[in-house]
Amino acid sequence: MVFKRRDRRSPARIASDFVYPRGGWTRAFLYVKHRVRRLPDTPRRIARGVWAGVFTSFTPLFGMHFFVAALVAWVMRGNIIAALMATFFGNPLTFVPIAAVSMRLGHYLLGTEFEHADASIGRKFESAAGDLWHNFKAAFNKDVADWHGLAVFYNEVFFPYLIGGLIPGVIAATIMYWLSVPLIAAYQNRRREKIRAKFEAIKRLAEADTAVSGNFPVGSPRQGHKEARDA
Repeated sequence: MVFKRRDRRSPARIASDFVYPRGGWTRAFLYVKHRVRRLPDTPRRIARGVWAGVFTSFTPLFGMHFFVAALVAWVMRGNIIAALMATFFGNPLTFVPIAAVSMRLGHYLLGTEFEHADASIGRKFESAAGDLWHNFKAAFNKDVADWHGLAVFYNEVFFPYLIGGLIPGVIAATIMYWLSVPLIAAYQNRRREKIRAKFEAIKRLAEADTAVSGNFPVGSPRQGHKEARDA
């Protein structure tokens, strides 16, 4: 296949590249920025897509960020490809501070507290996943479904994260929107100018070639043929 990788990556390599890309996070960021700027759309539509992707990065809907970002971009009439690329704002380097700020703000707004004595965030994730798997199996055997771990996870992690992520998500997404519009517009104008200058150079070269091929020295055989043809 044309777009198939020659070197097939193992699952371990895929997970490693997700945590730390082969070229580093700086190169990955520059690649995403370059791709977003070159999207064939208006600056404001692309910026609205960026808004949707950055905002989605502040939600606890892990595994669904692409779908949520695409939906938000579609509702806002933004560029969906830009939204998918902008979810890169949420990555292993930013997930920890995003989660910390969102959960603290969420518990503050809800007037609740995170019970550290009960279990850590990792333990509560693990307990919720265990409940999901146990309840799935319980649908096919005689085991009794247990929702305690999921309830604790929802009340102390998911819901506060969801509520607390709205304000910083809107702020960060709006900042990225207002930064993106002039940058994308300037890049597109500069790119159009370069393309126009290239076509003008080609046009001048073609005109010069035409002028040279149309003027022959007096008395040359080509000049005589040209005069006979004109007559």
